[in-house]
Amino acid sequence: MDDMIINSRITLKIMLTMAGVSFLSACTSIPTQLQGEYTEVSPSRVQPAVYGTDVRWGGVVVDTRNEEDQTCFEVLSRELDKYMRPKVEDRTAGRFIACTQGFHDPEVYAKGREVTVVGEIKNVELRKIEEFDYQYPILDVNDLVLWQKRKKVMVYNNHYDPFYYPYYWGRPYWGHYPYYRYRGGYAGSGYMYERELKPGPSQIVTQPDK
Repeated sequence: MDDMIINSRITLKIMLTMAGVSFLSACTSIPTQLQGEYTEVSPSRVQPAVYGTDVRWGGVVVDTRNEEDQTCFEVLSRELDKYMRPKVEDRTAGRFIACTQGFHDPEVYAKGREVTVVGEIKNVELRKIEEFDYQYPILDVNDLVLWQKRKKVMVYNNHYDPFYYPYYWGRPYWGHYPYYRYRGGYAGSGYMYERELKPGPSQIVTQPDK
């Protein structure tokens, strides 16, 4: 009977672990709107020859301005990871301005929020950053993803290995690791560590066909 209880606990533990891996995998897929191949040109290297080209850029919102019929976001660009999210880093390939139709609340698209956009390079405009004349590439946005705020959680790792700890499926088994504590028919040890959750899409904005 004890063996059956222990086996059930181990089976449940494996199922929960597999479910957790599946959940994380589902949360880290590339949004459909950001999939595809795009021209590799950075905001700092835009020339007239690439006007009209579709690109996929991302970064951190610096400012959000609502105009008569559109909202324009000033974005500090960042390199994208394999899921098309901006990376957390101190490097940038320059700033750009991404404009999309309609009203988008500056309290939602606030300074510091992360976005990834797909759009067409329209032109370059000269604007001020304090007293400096800066050339901003202007994007006409087709798709925009506002990413969730990054969060950190504390995770418990029980460091359980049924094949190497002294108790193997409830029976004495002298393996390679020392005995730490015995709980429910198996041995294990654990520790807490901090982990950053991978942000998923918070809002996705797709423009109607122009």
